[in-house]
Amino acid sequence: MSPEFSDPSDLPGEATSPWLATTDDAGYDALEDHIKVDVAVVGGGIAGLSSAHALRDRGKSVAVLERDGLAAGVTGKTTAKVTSQHGLIYDHLRREFGRRDARRYAEVNQAAIEEVADRVEKWEGAFGFERRPAYVYSDDRDEIEREVDAAKAADLPASFVTSVPPFERAACAVRFDDQACFHPRKYLLALAAELAAESGTRIYEHTRVTDVQPGEPCRLETAEGRVIADNVVLATGFPILDRAGYFARMHPKRSYVLGIRIEGEPPEGMYYSPGEPYRSVRTHRDEDGTLLLVGGENHKTGQGGSTTERYRRLEEWARERFPVRSIDYHWSTQDYVPADKVPFIGRVGAGATNVYVATGFRGWGMTTGVAAGSLLADAITGVENPALELFDPLRFTPKTSAPKTLTENADSASQFATDWLQALLTSDFETIDRGEGTVVREGASPIALARDDAGDLHATSAVCTHMGCLVEWNDAECSWDCPCHGSRFSPDGAVLEGPAVEDLPRQESDDVR
Repeated sequence: MSPEFSDPSDLPGEATSPWLATTDDAGYDALEDHIKVDVAVVGGGIAGLSSAHALRDRGKSVAVLERDGLAAGVTGKTTAKVTSQHGLIYDHLRREFGRRDARRYAEVNQAAIEEVADRVEKWEGAFGFERRPAYVYSDDRDEIEREVDAAKAADLPASFVTSVPPFERAACAVRFDDQACFHPRKYLLALAAELAAESGTRIYEHTRVTDVQPGEPCRLETAEGRVIADNVVLATGFPILDRAGYFARMHPKRSYVLGIRIEGEPPEGMYYSPGEPYRSVRTHRDEDGTLLLVGGENHKTGQGGSTTERYRRLEEWARERFPVRSIDYHWSTQDYVPADKVPFIGRVGAGATNVYVATGFRGWGMTTGVAAGSLLADAITGVENPALELFDPLRFTPKTSAPKTLTENADSASQFATDWLQALLTSDFETIDRGEGTVVREGASPIALARDDAGDLHATSAVCTHMGCLVEWNDAECSWDCPCHGSRFSPDGAVLEGPAVEDLPRQESDDVR
């Protein structure tokens, strides 16, 4: 039996990913001046740095602007599977988009695997890159057979198998050969170092972009400086400039990962079980042996109850299937899911012809994020690429996306109304312990009260600065999460993740205990 977690400090292992725990800060300065470049890339994760590299190769001067540290956001919290196998996607693409687009999706993701492999080979470094088979396993034989057929039709290395060690209870799986995994942060820090070593590319960390003004040229505002650029790439989780209704066309999901040491031999491949919640398993070899990365327990951000309980359920699932020796790491991550399941890569929307976006990777950004770099470089430099049509953010796919879009928007509207009503009716609260947070009414204003690990009590507005939804307390990460569009804030109101770019205003409360 696993332990009961009463507060975040009871969670097993270090509260970080092995990628962040085993790498140093990149050490790039913040922007403190006004600069001009051909392309400004907002976001220093895999999509942003891949875009910067592809644009550099096409002769463009580039500035990368990262709000926190390079590859420390979603990229630093992935399970880092470098694969074209993205769940049961190819049967969906063939049915909803057609065989041609299913093949295009396969081609760009397979090319991304080889791009990473070629770069790792050229660098001759230790980036944890290994070729592995990848499995999607299920008890539904029909859905697996359809996926195998669609993947083969897209010229992918797919096969139908009935043996899925260590998941022998599964009826069958689709297996992709010659896929890969790696250490994403070591890879991206090396990529950044290569970029920074050449003239024409500048990298800035701890530089929050607060405003993007499209035009000829575009203007970007930060706290200390301004960037003038002919083109802009928004490679953030959610685009801070929304000109195509992204808030209504994709939804945020959080999921959880445990880094586990087990007794005996680890499984050979990478594994994924679709459904709600999904399960993901793969191994990573480090200097202390082998880590088993077990992920899942996904839910819409800001909804779904205790996040601490999700870690507990993930641990129970792992202990039922593996001889767990220790849990060394636990962490969570956030991804955005488009209604039609295809990422948005291309022009951001109307009235912003020189601004481009890469978002909505559904948790598979280690390949599609790399592919986005080449796709956006083609779009910006005028190179015709048929795949851009599939990923076009302005595509119209009502048959595929309308039901999911309506459901998600109804959910957001319901959450908005319910939370506001509850806040307006709640004025009393008990003493808040460390690691706890609650939303209360003070007059007509909803106030977010939280006590951090040091015991300090914080009072901020509970109204998300993005679109006015009320935030919810995340008990495992000790953060305020927006249940509508996924913005996240620290206990004192600082932005942790967008689409919000402004902090929660701090409040004073004479009644706080």
